[in-house]
Amino acid sequence: MGFFKNQFSNVVEWEEFRDDMIFWKWSNREIKKGSKLIIRSGQDAIFLNNGKVEGIFEDEGSFNIDSEIIPFLSTLKGFKFGFNSGMRVEVLFVNTKEFTVRWGTQSPVLIPTPQLPGGMPIRANGTFNFKVSDYVTLIDKIAGIKQSYLVEDVKIRMTSVLDQLLMKWISREGKDMFNLQANASEIAKGIQEDLDMQMMDIGIGITGFQVMSFNYPQEIQDMITKTASHEMIGNLQKYQQVSMTDGIASGKVKGGGAASDMAGMMMGMNMANEMMKNMNQNQGQNQNNNNNSSGQNTDQPSAPKEGSSSEGAKKPNFCPNCGAKNEGANFCPNCGQKLV
Repeated sequence: MGFFKNQFSNVVEWEEFRDDMIFWKWSNREIKKGSKLIIRSGQDAIFLNNGKVEGIFEDEGSFNIDSEIIPFLSTLKGFKFGFNSGMRVEVLFVNTKEFTVRWGTQSPVLIPTPQLPGGMPIRANGTFNFKVSDYVTLIDKIAGIKQSYLVEDVKIRMTSVLDQLLMKWISREGKDMFNLQANASEIAKGIQEDLDMQMMDIGIGITGFQVMSFNYPQEIQDMITKTASHEMIGNLQKYQQVSMTDGIASGKVKGGGAASDMAGMMMGMNMANEMMKNMNQNQGQNQNNNNNSSGQNTDQPSAPKEGSSSEGAKKPNFCPNCGAKNEGANFCPNCGQKLV
């Protein structure tokens, strides 16, 4: 408290300011003639008399209470300071800034889901924003009985209902229970609306609510990761091939051992199978093209009847069974497949 020339003068200001303090009450002292009111940036000063709002002052600066403040008070403007007397009032200083607070579930929230009879245990975390929105309600519900109010007090009040709101909006907007992050924006919007309605009862407005992440139990997370990797690769066979290739490239599967020999054998067989498959597909396409071409030429003789000579039939250049090159023989020299 500061003093001026008059020993009875005093300064009315926020003496115990903290960044995490929402309001602080100057009380139980008399305001004398010549007193000063100091309002700093980001603060509002509310004069109270018997719990009722007398006046709200929002401009920052230093003001003479008897000449610049009292005339604007609703019921005290006729008060005349005596030389040795003063008036006893309360001044509530309110922090007008928007607060940002981190939140997180204290324990897993069991979300009902058909896949798990007991519910899906999910944790979540994020941030929310709030500020004082209604001075009269704040005074009536909180400031009337408290000397100060902290951000932590709001956080405790908010988290007491957060589990229920998470359960409600995840069940409503969580279309894919195993990919909740895709619907995090809709879930957060619904929670903000409901939370704002509840905090409005104490004069606090929720100006933002964000979900940063949803966390599953480790076994569920492992299953999600494995399923995603399978879908990304396409199928189990390719997944095995890529896993084996990665193992050799990373040095986890090294030469000289049975694992390395098996890996090389599997890779060789897979590559050979893929090559044969491609050759057979190409051969089949060529055969179809030849058949189509012969069917369109009406001057060509008809196909020989069963049991007749097949000398005039065109022989394929490659065996359709094993892919070996054919030099005009009726049977494949490699596998014995009949070629005409």
